[in-house]
Amino acid sequence: MTQPSTSRIPGAHIADPGALGLGAFALTTFVLSVVNAGMVDAEPVVFGLALAYGGIVQFAAGLWEFAKGNTFGATAFCSYGGFWISFWYLTSYTDLTGLAGNSAEHGVALYLLAWGIFTTYMLIASLRTNWAIFTVFLLLAPTYFVLAAGDFSGSEAVAKAGGWLGILTAIAAWYASFAIVTNATFKKTLLPVGPR
Repeated sequence: MTQPSTSRIPGAHIADPGALGLGAFALTTFVLSVVNAGMVDAEPVVFGLALAYGGIVQFAAGLWEFAKGNTFGATAFCSYGGFWISFWYLTSYTDLTGLAGNSAEHGVALYLLAWGIFTTYMLIASLRTNWAIFTVFLLLAPTYFVLAAGDFSGSEAVAKAGGWLGILTAIAAWYASFAIVTNATFKKTLLPVGPR
């Protein structure tokens, strides 16, 4: 007699890496956004977080999403992990002082604008996730665009507005992370994330 085939769900044995990826994104975004909002003048504090937690840990969460067969989570976490590593390199090791006029600010603005474009198409894809994840992307896309506008225009007020949007984004991402880890730990829905 032939045994029926039992195909396993990809990555079923792996815990949901979403809580880790969102947590890494949220904490790093929060600290940088507090600096961008002008509440604290200590940008170098962000560098270690950007490399280790926002960058390496979030990228690892993206690799686990690949193993689970989650294209959206893998693309998001690997990409934003890459963002934080590139941010760390840009702010720690890239010398922009030799650029003429406002070329450095415009270069950083272009970098932020490109991330805003990527985030916008991820926002569209997030419509098929849940409202908690959608909210993160709904806040993150304008965060990038406002920060880019602040650098293009040289306006400190616009840059600070981008910082405040970033704080809201971090809070939304923390909620999503908290919901995933709490619901998984208690094995029931204590914190809703909305329908898929």
